[in-house]
Amino acid sequence: MGFLSALFGPATPVITPEELSEKLKFGKHPLVLDVRQPHEFRSGHIAGAKLLPLDALRGRMNELPKEREIVCVCASGNRSASASKMLAKEGFKAFNLRGGMLAWRRAKLPVQK
Repeated sequence: MGFLSALFGPATPVITPEELSEKLKFGKHPLVLDVRQPHEFRSGHIAGAKLLPLDALRGRMNELPKEREIVCVCASGNRSASASKMLAKEGFKAFNLRGGMLAWRRAKLPVQK
């Protein structure tokens, strides 16, 4: 085990906006977990996303399905990286959306308000 993984734990898998879009259209329909704050969520989110701010995640993990893939989303990918790591440590199959909503919008994918 390398120094960084010993210090921070294993890296969690990432998924690109395009890969997530394909999964949502044709795949297993992962749960999209938006870990931003409510005002950020209202400004635009991925259709069907569940809002669960990062600061409330630890206390509400029991609301999430362990048998389903979970893709964590935030504005840029930083908070969602923390969320996906936290979920993975608890046995969830969690992914981080690379680049967050900034990348999702840059890819010109649909945003719901």
